[in-house]
Amino acid sequence: MKCKNRMKERFINTGHQAATSQEQDKMNIINQIRNNLKENANPEAKKSSQRFFKEEIKVYGVKTPVAMRISKESFKEIKHLPKNEVFSLCDELLKSGYIEEAFVAYKWAEFLSRDYEKEDFQTFERWLNSYVSNWAECDTLCNHTIGSFIELFPDHIENLKEWTSSENRWVRRGAAVTLILPARKGLYLEDVFEIASRLLEDSDDLVRKGYGWLLKEASRKHQEQVFNFVMENKKRMPRTALRYAIEKMPAELRKEAMKK
Repeated sequence: MKCKNRMKERFINTGHQAATSQEQDKMNIINQIRNNLKENANPEAKKSSQRFFKEEIKVYGVKTPVAMRISKESFKEIKHLPKNEVFSLCDELLKSGYIEEAFVAYKWAEFLSRDYEKEDFQTFERWLNSYVSNWAECDTLCNHTIGSFIELFPDHIENLKEWTSSENRWVRRGAAVTLILPARKGLYLEDVFEIASRLLEDSDDLVRKGYGWLLKEASRKHQEQVFNFVMENKKRMPRTALRYAIEKMPAELRKEAMKK
């Protein structure tokens, strides 16, 4: 009996040690990222970055291309890990609130796009609701990570439509900007129009800019249809959204759309 108890204790201790070791490895990776970001921080970039945001942001002062390079280089060290472990690392980065750590996390998730499964939408939706606090994080997560997911699983566009009624401004903006890259390819035009219609009179300026941007990208492949949509809705569409939507159109169409 004592022998069995000792074996049980040894098994428990071994399991605990393995878990502790894994947790330490995880924090080593996170700390390496943070040290790398700190080493590449630029005081001038930190000072000037705030002017792009109305809300207060946590920032190291790392320029976006540099943060993206760090995310790409660091991913080489973790790409062998199971997807759920990478997502766990992403969560750890996102908890800090630093915008550069968010960029790294969302790019890591995007690098795993070939391994996406339908269940991953719940993770991405949670990140959007829980961690996104400015337009740059919203667009990085939604344009690329969730946008890539939607092209694999377009049934989830219905979830985007539900986002349009969220109380969270970033979720509402996300409903539009998630379709930016697919719309640029000419995809999902009717869904683009439905989401834009649901957000048409949104009170938030950044949400308006988001769906205006979506319409602009859709106009690259469907200029006539987007122009007609704008003309049909221009009396209700805020001028900010309208200007974004027609930005890539010929001068004569822009002039016609701007007439009161």
